[in-house]
Amino acid sequence: MRLKLAALALAAALAVPTTLAQPAAQPLAVGADATVEKLLVAQIGKRVTLKLGPGDELTGTVKLATPKVVHLGEIAGREFFDAVVDTTRVVAVLVRTK
Repeated sequence: MRLKLAALALAAALAVPTTLAQPAAQPLAVGADATVEKLLVAQIGKRVTLKLGPGDELTGTVKLATPKVVHLGEIAGREFFDAVVDTTRVVAVLVRTK
């Protein structure tokens, strides 16, 4: 019985197209006039990780980015919460590219 369940689970996993399993990542384009705001505006609707300091990160979907704040939704580990972060506090923006 366990063997049949394992085989069924494996068949179901293999039947899912890889495009559904992992969304296609876009290359990150940074120009000479790049700012955190411009980079975040380009990532609206996409998942990013904002590094805010040593050991302090927030991962979520960019909903809105202005010169002063960025609105993240669907926060990792806190799916029922949104966050608004002061863009001057963002040390780095991590974007999945592969």
